Amino acid sequence: MLRIRHWIKDFFGFPRSHVNGFIILLILTTLMLFSEPVWHWWVSNKPSDSQKDKLKLDSLVALWDQAQSQGETNEHEPQKQALFHFDPNNTPAKDLLMLGFTQNLATRITRYREKGGKFRTKSDLLKIYGVDSTFYQRLYPFISLPEREAISARKTRKYERKVLTGKKSPEKFDLNNADTSQLKKIYGIGDKLSMRILKYRDVLGGFMEMDQLREVYGLDSLVIDRLIENSTIQNEFQPKKININTASEKQLSTHPYLSKVAKAIVSYRFQHGDFKTVEDIRNVSSLNEKSVQRIIPYLKVNDE
Repeated sequence: MLRIRHWIKDFFGFPRSHVNGFIILLILTTLMLFSEPVWHWWVSNKPSDSQKDKLKLDSLVALWDQAQSQGETNEHEPQKQALFHFDPNNTPAKDLLMLGFTQNLATRITRYREKGGKFRTKSDLLKIYGVDSTFYQRLYPFISLPEREAISARKTRKYERKVLTGKKSPEKFDLNNADTSQLKKIYGIGDKLSMRILKYRDVLGGFMEMDQLREVYGLDSLVIDRLIENSTIQNEFQPKKININTASEKQLSTHPYLSKVAKAIVSYRFQHGDFKTVEDIRNVSSLNEKSVQRIIPYLKVNDE
């Protein structure tokens, strides 16, 4: 040990008082460098008893599976019940759950009825936030409501309102030339709905018939009835038309009736040449007759 001290003193030029401190520091540094590898080696070679951990994990997995099975049973149990005819205006919440409605949807429907809301047609059910279209199609045959409200019922409500108010109905405005201020005079239409109606009218090219109002998202049947009663479409009105021989796929897809068939129209035009008449649109295989009848008024084959 004495020889090591002399060697350190001579090699580093330390005074005698610093040699002992240097030796202690060297020992501590060595311990720090080798302590971690030694610890890992000791831990890795130590026999471990994982039986307790395994038992604990098995019990947790069993509890999890039990909770999942109970949750799935509760969640899907209503959908396993046989579907039955129902009227959303008076069906209790528990029966709505049996039909497959979630608890939130059943609560929204109940609150809507409590506030005076009424479902007049089957499609009114889609106005409830959260009703999925696929789920709606499954329930559609069992909804005890008409597809469309009878015209006589509309006239009856109109007559009742006249009798109650004793006032003449206001002069009808042109739906295709109306601005937001005119639309907002209709009870139930605010800033958002009025802008949504105008935006849809613009991309559509104009309304050809009143039933097209049902395509505007967010308009329920009551508001549509009020619009029909207070607005009109001029017989001579001509909608804005798209030239199907020159419009690009992007331009065609901006129209609500052409968005899903724009690519097919461009492909047909590329393979067979320009359309001679708008009736030739029937040759596009992806279009059915109903779609053709709806689209034709908005098409042209030249720019005249």
